[in-house]
Amino acid sequence: MRVLMFATGPFALPTLEALYAAGFQVAALVTQPQRPGAAASGGPALRALAARQGTPIEEPWQVNAPAVYRTLAAYRPDVLVVADYGQILGPELLALAPLGGVNLHGSLLPRYRGAAPINWAIYHGEEQTGVTVIHMTPAIDAGPILAQAATAIGPDETAPQLEARLAQLGAPLVVETLRQLERGEVHARPQDPALATPARRLRKSDGQVDWSRPARAIYNQVRALEPWPRTYTWWHRPGGRPLRLILTAVRPVEGKLPVVPPGTVVQAGPDELSISTGGGTLSLHAVQPEGKRVLEVSDFLRGYPVRVGERFGPEAPALPPHS
Repeated sequence: MRVLMFATGPFALPTLEALYAAGFQVAALVTQPQRPGAAASGGPALRALAARQGTPIEEPWQVNAPAVYRTLAAYRPDVLVVADYGQILGPELLALAPLGGVNLHGSLLPRYRGAAPINWAIYHGEEQTGVTVIHMTPAIDAGPILAQAATAIGPDETAPQLEARLAQLGAPLVVETLRQLERGEVHARPQDPALATPARRLRKSDGQVDWSRPARAIYNQVRALEPWPRTYTWWHRPGGRPLRLILTAVRPVEGKLPVVPPGTVVQAGPDELSISTGGGTLSLHAVQPEGKRVLEVSDFLRGYPVRVGERFGPEAPALPPHS
C-alpha cells in the first residue's frame, strides 16, 4: 500500500515511524513549510525521519493549488494519511487516492472537533479523552469513525504531556486501520452531530486569567495552554504600571479563607503567594515577570514586594457600564 503522509507537528511523528516499521511504502511526506522566525515544532524531526528513509518531502504553501495536486497525483497513492498537518484538504485532493484519506485526531470524536482538541479537553476539566481515526470528508473532523481508543487524563497532566501519550496511542491504531482497509474489513460508523463540540484554534487572548472563575478551572487553564499562549495576568502595583506575569506553576488551594473580591492577594511571603478566585484560592509556585526568566515564588517576592490586599487582573480595569 502506497501512503501519502500529510504531517507537520510532533503529534504525527509516532504515526510516521509506525508506518515505516509496519512496512508501508510512504510515497512522500507532505509537510508545512517552515516560516522564517517561527518556533520549531515537530517538522524537523519528521523531515529528518523521512530523509533517512529516502522519502521525498513536499512543502506546499497552498496544498489545494492545482499545481500541487498534479505533483501529489504523480506519487499514485493508495491512501492519504493525515495527522497534525495544519491545512485543510479539499474535496479534489481527498479524491486523489482510491481509498481516500484517513485522519488521526486527538479526541474522542465527535467531541472536540477542530484544531486544538487536546488543549480544550484539559481546559474544560475533562477526565477522559482519546484518539480517533476517521475517514475524511470535506467537513472538518466530521467523517465516519474507523477506530477509537480512550485514556484517562492525569489530574496534573499538561497539554504537551498528554499530546505525547495520545500520539503513541494513535500510531498503532492508524496501522491497524490501514490493514483493515487493505483487507476490505473496515467498519465505519457515522458521528452523531448532536454530540459535537468545538475545539477552535487557540488565541493569545485565551491565556488571560479571569479570576472570577474557580481556582481549579484556572489551574486547568495553566495546564492546557502550555507551551502557547501560556496563562497570564497583571499585578496592579501601587504607584507603578501593571506588571504582566506568566503563571508557570500553580496549585488550587482548598479551605476557608477571607471573603474578598476575586483577584485579591490573600497571602504574600516569604515563600507563599495566594490569590482569591471565584471558588477557592490559587497558590502561585512559579511566575515569569514580563521580560524576565521564570522565578520560584520565593525569589519573585524578594524582588517584587507583593502585599496582601493588592489586586491581580486585566491590564486595564473594566469600565463601569453606561447609565
